[in-house]
Amino acid sequence: MHTINEGLVRKLINKQFPEWSKLEIRPVKNSGNDNRTFHLGDHMSVRLPSAECYVPQVEKEQKWLPKLSKELYLPISTPIAKGNPSEEYPFPWSVNKWLEGETLTLENINDPNQFARELGAFLIEFQSIDASGGPLAGQHNFYRGGDIAVYNQESRDAIEQNKDTLNAPLLNEIWELALDSKWAGNSVWVHGDIVPGNILVKNGELYAIIDFGILGVGDPSCDAAMAWTFFDDNSRKIFKAALNMDQETWNRARGWALWKALITYNWNKHSNKVIAEESYNIINTIEGDYEVEKTLK
Repeated sequence: MHTINEGLVRKLINKQFPEWSKLEIRPVKNSGNDNRTFHLGDHMSVRLPSAECYVPQVEKEQKWLPKLSKELYLPISTPIAKGNPSEEYPFPWSVNKWLEGETLTLENINDPNQFARELGAFLIEFQSIDASGGPLAGQHNFYRGGDIAVYNQESRDAIEQNKDTLNAPLLNEIWELALDSKWAGNSVWVHGDIVPGNILVKNGELYAIIDFGILGVGDPSCDAAMAWTFFDDNSRKIFKAALNMDQETWNRARGWALWKALITYNWNKHSNKVIAEESYNIINTIEGDYEVEKTLK
């Protein structure tokens, strides 16, 4: 596999899009894992899959994002052109419109409660777009929007392997509650990776949503996992209200957040203490929120 760097991107642009050959190319500040992204001048970005398993994302984004963007009030990542596989690089790739804004942090928003309303409103609008013919959740998007039971063994193993440091009985109870229900509604659009790194903020408010690589249609619960990974107790309630989620869907959403936190903690506990501690704190947040919820019933 060729190294994905500025030199490679320069070769690809020069050969396939010579009209852009004079534009500056530089890496973006926060590039993801599935794709490598580079600035192309001031108004475009180049996005290249980092491995073969991420290649299906290119066709999916090229097909659906232009359609979805027309239905949404917020800007989203939108392809301008598609690059072809070549000697230099064996996969298809995209040139996208560049979106301004800062990656979301707690420090760069004006008010977490208002932000929870804004993000909830975007997701409701996104889910209301006609999903006919959309890509059903599956291996191509790591089952986001599909049945969370696909990660049952992984979650159980992570709980069992950390039963000395985690509250295994409580975590199994929360996990089983997530498995207890299935999505009974029509399939809706799912972004699949609603996390701070894929959310852009401008002037303290929600501005744009990016990185639709694991887009699919199915159960919307996975797109609410940020309730436990970003929001506090109060803004979490506001986010839930904005999403208008029934309790069973909320239980599955909490399961998605728990699965990710468990496997991230288990994977990093010996090698990356910072990431492991972040995941441990999310697990504690999930436990605390669940305990409060039980007392209110």
